[in-house]
Amino acid sequence: MRRRRLLILLCAALALSACARQVPRYAAAPVSELDMRMYGAPQPASYAQRRVAQVVPVAATFEDGPYTLDSGDKLRIVVFGQDTLSNNYTVDAQGAVSLPLVGAVEARGLTTSQLGGAIAARLRSGFVRDPSVAVEIETYRPFFVLGEVTFPGQYPYVPNMTVETAVAIAGGYTPRAFKRRIALSHQVNGLTERRVVSPNYPLRPGDTVHIAERWF
Repeated sequence: MRRRRLLILLCAALALSACARQVPRYAAAPVSELDMRMYGAPQPASYAQRRVAQVVPVAATFEDGPYTLDSGDKLRIVVFGQDTLSNNYTVDAQGAVSLPLVGAVEARGLTTSQLGGAIAARLRSGFVRDPSVAVEIETYRPFFVLGEVTFPGQYPYVPNMTVETAVAIAGGYTPRAFKRRIALSHQVNGLTERRVVSPNYPLRPGDTVHIAERWF
């Protein structure tokens, strides 16, 4: 009986020793989308270089067409393989973004994809050989609510907003508000369009909502 117990204990010790010698396996750390786009996946260099050219910049799209950039939009611009150029940029009051090497690039009225192409064209003319550029919107430009609302002013834009949502964010209508006539000002290529809209009309970044005062 004693020999049998010793044999069992010996087998158990050998099994534990074998387990301790095994190399533990760890799950690969997740790679963020931004890191993938900036540095590429952990693949052979030649394959990674081929993948860079296949990346398509992300474009923001609204129901009435692709979103176009204007002053106040904050962008994330990634130039693959050029860490000194990849950074956050803001479209300035003149409607341009200023990058190292290439200077100011006109952004007003362009989609993110078009701006990426314009930056790549600038870099290609003497700075970077075969550049690949991606542009993403980090923060949309704000919208404005003026007139007969509790807190008129400037507010950060949230996707899928309507005029009614904008009024609610501004504290709602005042008792003197003329709710049946809401004017909306929209910038198109530097020009202002003004129209009368309903409360459920979709709002875009940079729009200005005007709530008139009723007289009776």
